[in-house]
Amino acid sequence: MEERLQKYLANCGIASRRKSEEYILQGKVKVNNKVVTELGLKIHPGEDTVEFEGKVVAPKNENVYVLLNKPIGYVTTMEDQFGRDQVTDLLQGVKTKVLPVGRLDMYTSGALILTNDGDFIYQVTHPKYEIEKTYNVTLRGSITDEEVERLRNGVEIEDYVSGKAKVRILKIEPEKDQSRLEITIHEGKNREVRKMCQAIGKKVLALHRSRIGAITVKDLPLGKWRYLTKEEIASFQQKKK
Repeated sequence: MEERLQKYLANCGIASRRKSEEYILQGKVKVNNKVVTELGLKIHPGEDTVEFEGKVVAPKNENVYVLLNKPIGYVTTMEDQFGRDQVTDLLQGVKTKVLPVGRLDMYTSGALILTNDGDFIYQVTHPKYEIEKTYNVTLRGSITDEEVERLRNGVEIEDYVSGKAKVRILKIEPEKDQSRLEITIHEGKNREVRKMCQAIGKKVLALHRSRIGAITVKDLPLGKWRYLTKEEIASFQQKKK
């Protein structure tokens, strides 16, 4: 059975499909000893030989799914040019190479799934599957009902308008000049929640992702990880359309 090259690379644990596409365009991938620099190529797994940066790659025999409660100060990129601490440094005991499912910026804490299952990464991160992500946000200043409605209905961010969001006020603390919100989105574009809050003139003081789909880090201490259960993995697969 034929398979797209970028999907095959993802299933081998090289990177997500989107990142694998970048590697292909950069000329880092060979098929049957020929460099591939265009997208769209389909291969025959088990028959064609695929190399990434000079090394033959093959799919992983066993899929691994890890939930990490990411602390502030760790990056999700696997190739950090500044030598900063990476989330994989926290996965002591996980012997299989895993990749982050989506991203959390260095200053955001909370739920992060890592896996070597390329299909799973695609399914959880692609907007068409509408997997919800919930964030607890601490803002500078008091927030108004009008500002909450703007967040719910979508705000203009750079070159796009954010999708509709679920927004709930958790607490307004005038004595601290702070507001706490719960925001749920399903797009998950780069730093989207921070940019949404900036668009209504609010400074984000703290940001924590508490939930991905039905998976929560409520009982998982910061910096700790656990494997997802079969039921938790299946909960994402049931979302497939």
